[in-house]
Amino acid sequence: MDKSLRNLLLASLFLLLWLFVGTLGFYVIEEFDFINAFYMAVITMSTVGFTEVHELSNRGRLFTAFYILMNLGILAYAVSVLTSFIVEGKFKSIYQNYMTDLKINKLKGHVIVCGYGRNGKEACAELSRDNREFVVIEKDQSTSAKIKNISGCHIVIDDATADNALLAAGLNQAEVIIITTPSDADNVFIALTAREMNPSIKIIARASAKESEGKLYRAGADNVVLPDHLGGTFMAQMVTKPVVIEFLNLMTGYSGKHYHLEQLRYEDLKPIHQDKTLSELQINALTGGTVIGVKDDVKGLIPSPDMETRIGANDTILVLGGEAHIKELKLKYFR
Repeated sequence: MDKSLRNLLLASLFLLLWLFVGTLGFYVIEEFDFINAFYMAVITMSTVGFTEVHELSNRGRLFTAFYILMNLGILAYAVSVLTSFIVEGKFKSIYQNYMTDLKINKLKGHVIVCGYGRNGKEACAELSRDNREFVVIEKDQSTSAKIKNISGCHIVIDDATADNALLAAGLNQAEVIIITTPSDADNVFIALTAREMNPSIKIIARASAKESEGKLYRAGADNVVLPDHLGGTFMAQMVTKPVVIEFLNLMTGYSGKHYHLEQLRYEDLKPIHQDKTLSELQINALTGGTVIGVKDDVKGLIPSPDMETRIGANDTILVLGGEAHIKELKLKYFR
């Protein structure tokens, strides 16, 4: 629970408890009925100076004096907590967190990103470009201001190694979890927890050290990425295979040109396009996109497929094209 909210609840509890003490004191010492005892406790706590129910006895006056002195401290604490809520905008923050929780609870088949560091930031940018709904778990409170305006993004401010944080991010309804925290030990722990809590979820994890790769797979990760290893290989291939790297940059958008790889699954196809060959689909002629591969349900990934390849259930077509080509592809072929 948020510390400031806990303080507010604590202050409210003190006020209610002290009101009960006052009511009980007047009820026992002055033998007031419950309504009059409660009335005396309220006007004493609020210091409004209304008339007493009847003149107090000496014992009643001593109790009232003690009650007022103690009440000043409790009221001062309650007012300070309430003031901090108003001045620091805590009420707005709590309301926003409540609304975020409601939105996350409605998500199904979304992506969870653990950690908003360098890799997490890139993952979120790509998910947003693809119009995917995703939840970021990040323990740094200041990070929320940086990512709250990203399209499709929801934020859980918490430690991703905590079970409650994963549940708050909708782990049980999520399709994929991307683990990008800087600690390999934390990543192994999160992968292990996620696999136990949701056996069907796809887990993609980051590893800094090569020896952590096997541990992550044993913990339940489906894919493990080593950014440092890939980065070094990528830089070397700029020397050994510069044209290949130029082509890869073209597809990833790092060249400044906006070409994309799009996957077109069988179940995404409009019914009139299902169970047809690539030649019959005429993707290049109708959209300008280029089919560079097919993921066949039996044969696996087929690069440069034959145009007579038939697209059946559970197959996926890989298409390369510019933004206009992909937009046309989605318009003509997607359901």
